[in-house]
This record gives sequence, C-alpha cells and structure tokens, in this order.
Amino acid sequence: MATTPELIHGYISAGLACTHLEVEGDGQHFTAVIVSPAFAGKRPIQRHQIVYAALGDRMREEIHALSMKTLTPEEYQG
Repeated sequence: MATTPELIHGYISAGLACTHLEVEGDGQHFTAVIVSPAFAGKRPIQRHQIVYAALGDRMREEIHALSMKTLTPEEYQG
C-alpha cells in the first residue's frame, strides 16, 4: 500500500493534538505544516522529535522523506 498525504495526516493527528495540519506529497517526498500546543517552549529539534514519536516506526518503514514546519498556535496566527 502506497503512503499518501492522507495516511500521514491520519498518523500524525492520531498521535498528536493539532490545531492545524496540512500534509502534501507525491508518495516519496512529503511536506507538513503542523500546529500544536505541544510545541510550546520546545526547540525545533524537540518539535520534530514529538512528530517522529507520533509517527513511530512508520518514519523508518513507510515514510522516506518528510519536511516539517512545526509551529505553536500563537506562531501560526502571528
């Protein structure tokens, strides 16, 4: 089964409370805009680690390239 933006969207939203989530991609390379209060007070690498934790083993097995923009709700609106 091919990985789709919709699948990645579902994986992230199931493991992380998001106020906004966009995922785009071509089946190999994906980009995501992820807005979550969980990112408050976290450095960019910590934010990415939170998303990786939500994706679990899928990051190694299904998703080969994911570029992320991770924002708090305040950063997203500002």
